[in-house]
Amino acid sequence: MLNIPLHRPVTSADINGECDMHVVSETRPPVQRDRMVRLAEVEHLTGLKKSTIYRLMRERKFVQCVQVTSRCTAWSEAAVLQWVQDRIAGAVAGSGATL
Repeated sequence: MLNIPLHRPVTSADINGECDMHVVSETRPPVQRDRMVRLAEVEHLTGLKKSTIYRLMRERKFVQCVQVTSRCTAWSEAAVLQWVQDRIAGAVAGSGATL
């Protein structure tokens, strides 16, 4: 297998093993996968309706949305799911987490 950088063409020196360049792999931390979800899916994930979601956002009790374009907003799916899990954990722990 040839270790040839992708940014230059293959030469006869590469094929004959005379090339002193080697591809170095970088160790990068894994990227957390997330996706943006629209209002209909947020309603489905939380069981809440639009008016309640926006009221909780105003009160800073719900995940804030992200302005994707001038006419499109979305939420981080991971943040919404974490919010749901926090409500469940609060209810199970008996802390009486309320909306």
